[in-house]
Amino acid sequence: MAALPNSDLPQPANATRSHLASVYGNLPCEQIRNEPSPLGGGFERMARRRYQKPTPRKRGNQWTILVREDMVEDGQRIRKVSRISLGPASLTRAEAERLRDDYLAAINQAQVGIGGACLFRDFARIYERDVLPTLASTSRERSQSVLKTHLNPEFGDRMLREITLERVQEYFTRMQQSSLSPESVDKIRDVLSAVLRTAVEYGRLASNPAQRIRLKRRNLAKPKPFLRIEQFFMLLVLIAEPYATMIYVAVFTALRVSELAGLLWRNVHASSISVEQRYCRGNWDEPKSEASRGTIPVDEHVIERIERLKSLEVVVRAGRGQRRYPVVKSAGPDDLVFQSVAKGAPIRDNNVLARHIKPAARSLGLGWVNWQVLRRSCATWLQQAGVDVKDAQGLMRHSRASTTQDVYQQVVPESQRKAVRKLTAYVRAVNPVQCNVVG
Repeated sequence: MAALPNSDLPQPANATRSHLASVYGNLPCEQIRNEPSPLGGGFERMARRRYQKPTPRKRGNQWTILVREDMVEDGQRIRKVSRISLGPASLTRAEAERLRDDYLAAINQAQVGIGGACLFRDFARIYERDVLPTLASTSRERSQSVLKTHLNPEFGDRMLREITLERVQEYFTRMQQSSLSPESVDKIRDVLSAVLRTAVEYGRLASNPAQRIRLKRRNLAKPKPFLRIEQFFMLLVLIAEPYATMIYVAVFTALRVSELAGLLWRNVHASSISVEQRYCRGNWDEPKSEASRGTIPVDEHVIERIERLKSLEVVVRAGRGQRRYPVVKSAGPDDLVFQSVAKGAPIRDNNVLARHIKPAARSLGLGWVNWQVLRRSCATWLQQAGVDVKDAQGLMRHSRASTTQDVYQQVVPESQRKAVRKLTAYVRAVNPVQCNVVG
């Protein structure tokens, strides 16, 4: 690609030059450079869309055209000429001209301006600066990882307006054929869509091509596991305090582990719990969404279990001796309900999971238990208890009832067995002899 010579741009008359020098001589270079031509550098004129209709020409075994494109390199706007291949030379000229018109449709449309000439890599930095700080720390770290590992290597050197649906679809088709899991591909799509959506909001793109990506349907997955009631109480016995109470509250309130870690004594009421913040691995943040913030009803046995923490001590082995620590170091309104045993610091969910929950669960053959399973178990028990899905949504604090119903509430094998028993009972009532015959 070669830059167009400056001689292609119309030059102002000498009289005009001398007049402008007297008027703008003392202005900063940056301001002059950004003034419309002929007052300054002429970038306004260069940014204006020029209607292009180059003649297709055969080059080797391809029909090609030369297209002028505006680009941004190192903060400077430049115009370059690119040679674009339209198709094999076996096409007729009329067919090549139709392909040319299709390709130039987006370039010639008036609503796509110089902003779309920004490289994806450069705009990703703008996205990281403006948008990522508004996300939770875990979402922010995951998005930064996806940009660094997947999106910048693929699209970083492309201009925003070059990221078309065709190119994006081809990329995700390759991703689905790779070793990446469907969840990883979904996350990459979500991050790309978020970046391009921000570009649309900033007026750099007319539309977001990532919204129209087609992904193949996933293979049928096994139902996600949940704890049955008897399994939960067997697990509870094997876990020490305050972690046993922590998972007890998690199951009976559907609080997320980050909300449990950020729970203060002032949030615990006589028959309810308020969610006003969350803590995750060193980061304090607001609740996950507006639906997550609020006060949820809690049965009295849960409140009693929480209050019981104030009177408990934990015995920790220290060399050949033992040390005793109060489970609650301080129970002021602004103190944490769940505190680390030794120092009373905020609890880290990954440590509790690895050191206490997982070992106990593995001893029962339930190695798949994690914080998400506890929350899912609550939703499933609500369904088994006959709770209306809208009420379950309110308790789970989901933005949509479909999330509660489709993601958390699992098909219960016991209910299916009851259905099979009813079918067998019905058949036996009609024809008891044949139903009992084997083979």
